[in-house]
Amino acid sequence: MMMNISPRLPGENNKDYSYRVIKANIMSLNLRPGQVISEIDLAAALEISRTPVREVLAMLKEEHLVEVYPQVGTYVSKINLQLIEEAAFMRFTLEKEVLKLACASFPVEELLELKKNAALQKLLLGQQGQAPEFHKLDTEFHHIIFRGNKKENVWTSITRLSTHYNRIRLLSEMERSYDDTIRQHLRIVEIIENKEMENAERMYQEHILWPMKNWEALYHRDSPYASYF
Repeated sequence: MMMNISPRLPGENNKDYSYRVIKANIMSLNLRPGQVISEIDLAAALEISRTPVREVLAMLKEEHLVEVYPQVGTYVSKINLQLIEEAAFMRFTLEKEVLKLACASFPVEELLELKKNAALQKLLLGQQGQAPEFHKLDTEFHHIIFRGNKKENVWTSITRLSTHYNRIRLLSEMERSYDDTIRQHLRIVEIIENKEMENAERMYQEHILWPMKNWEALYHRDSPYASYF
């Protein structure tokens, strides 16, 4: 089992460290949906004891990212279409309203951060193999909008429900161009800056709901990724 092992953060204990690294490998699809994993292998890869790894796997099970079958084994959860639909519904319902709030009032310093983020995304236009980097910028882009509206706890709730949604989104970004998504982000910045509240709902239909139609090819039975679902 190959994992990307990032350096330990200052003051990070074994449990926090293993949780961060294992979850990051699941969310990045480095640990594939349906892949068998074991406490022994994970502990060896992280060079820690099995106890914190066992605790982390229990936490990830609660987050629907790990499945444990007694007497059989532990697996990375396959991507669940119902959880994707629920996350998309939550994101669309809440994000269009938060965008409207941002049109009414948005701190200058947060708008500057949003523009910086969008500028970094723009540098990725036309580039291949940058899906993981784009995905990080994408997540932070939306986080900034919630933060600027003092809705960080709402964003945390969205993030917790969006683990399966974010995995299929990353898979789509790896297979398809993410140029359209970057252009949509640039447009969202314009909507906030120009206070175009009337365009918020349409923008998030295009940004969140419409791309889901393209995802059907990923879980079709003839797809090379059919086993991920």
